[in-house]
Amino acid sequence: MDFTLDEEQIGLQAAVRDLISAHADLNVVRTVVDDVDPESDGEPPGLWARITEQGWPAVLVPEEHGGLGLGLLEAAVIARCLGAGVVPGPIVAGLLAGEAIRAAGSPEQQATWLPMLAEGRARSTVALLRPGAAWDAPGDGVEAVASAPDDPVGKLTGEIGQVEYAHLADRIVVAAGGTDPDGEPGLWLLDPAGPGVTITRTPTLDATTRTSTLSLIGATAERLPGGDRAVLTGLVSRATVLTANDLIGTAREALTRTVDHLKTREQFGRPIGSFQALKHHLADLLVGLTMAEHAGWYAAHALDAGLPDAPVAVSVAKAKASEVARLATARMIQYHGGIGYTWEHETHLFFKRARRLEQTYGDAAAHFGRIATLTLG
Repeated sequence: MDFTLDEEQIGLQAAVRDLISAHADLNVVRTVVDDVDPESDGEPPGLWARITEQGWPAVLVPEEHGGLGLGLLEAAVIARCLGAGVVPGPIVAGLLAGEAIRAAGSPEQQATWLPMLAEGRARSTVALLRPGAAWDAPGDGVEAVASAPDDPVGKLTGEIGQVEYAHLADRIVVAAGGTDPDGEPGLWLLDPAGPGVTITRTPTLDATTRTSTLSLIGATAERLPGGDRAVLTGLVSRATVLTANDLIGTAREALTRTVDHLKTREQFGRPIGSFQALKHHLADLLVGLTMAEHAGWYAAHALDAGLPDAPVAVSVAKAKASEVARLATARMIQYHGGIGYTWEHETHLFFKRARRLEQTYGDAAAHFGRIATLTLG
């Protein structure tokens, strides 16, 4: 399958790469990673203002709400560039929260929040899947109680770990299980500063993000009235595709940096990249990466276009991305030799990010199983 970008998408990719190179290169990333203050924001200083000027938060927001009205494929372009730069920050999580409000929010909620999110005046994140929960079980671990099925206000109780950048969010979109006989989950808009909400910062091995445990005890939240199971599945699918493209960007940059190193590192008077065994390994890795790259673009396009094979395309993209990112970053460490194994080397930035995102929204094994179910029943 050959699926590539058009001219406008290539232009967006170049602009995103230029901004990252100028304001969030690896030296900046290292500063964020090495900041051991548990209360630090965990993002490059000034980056949010710059990406807001360039319109990244507005990519998926409809034009009638002040956004650019673009598709998931354009958001995937941004996610892939973020992965290549191992860039910290709540950018993808904010895009997903905006998608939740766009797809499930009332007209009033959309009119209130989407313009502010598009302009960067408000920030948001999502708490959809409890770590270890099945891909198709959003809301597992949090219970919503409302006085009536159509009550716009409810009380949330439960806990979700590894919520990204909850400490910076003005609102958190929470998936919660219902108490009706069918147990249908729904989406809720939560004020993290409200009563009954506790945000506990939790350390993670991958310091290119900041995570928290979100603990709720009767926390008041607004219902997103359109948040039925179909919308939830669509939201998790979109989150999965953006995560896959972040992984693919990480894998591509890991391979590029590894090849550059092998061209200059000499042993026995020759560049070690000329050794046949390494060539074979890198060729296999390039084939797998190229397949993952096309799968990542196609999955985003399939969701945008509502194609019938979109569910399979989502799982193919995440399965391939998880596999190739794990292998590419492991090879990066191995082929950099003794220096690659040192904790301070840049190889570990890529490896740790890949290992975290490999498990996010389902690992390769989970998605291969889903592919089997979808294709074989």
